Amino acid sequence: MIAWIASTLLVAGTVFCLSAAVGMHRFPDVYTRLHAGTKCLTAGAVLMLAGVAVWENSWPTSGRVILIGVFLLATNPIAAHAVARAAYRQSRLHPTIEVDEYGEQQEGGGV
Repeated sequence: MIAWIASTLLVAGTVFCLSAAVGMHRFPDVYTRLHAGTKCLTAGAVLMLAGVAVWENSWPTSGRVILIGVFLLATNPIAAHAVARAAYRQSRLHPTIEVDEYGEQQEGGGV
């Protein structure tokens, strides 16, 4: 039963990581690619780490894997925000964007 649960988690994580790779390849601009990279890749990596923790079935290994997962959950969104902000500052907006609320806020003296 443990092998089945671990295999299911690993396969689900692989599917999420594959969808992240496809999204990174197919999406048109920085922001949608960041969405694929942040959401799908984080979910895929956490599922794969959960599969490893279940498969190993030892507290020292599971503790390390949980620590890695928490670190990944904390740092991946921060890194994506930094990349999105850098892309925005370089004016890498998609041509179809009609409303730029962040830019309007910047011009008005906000944030």
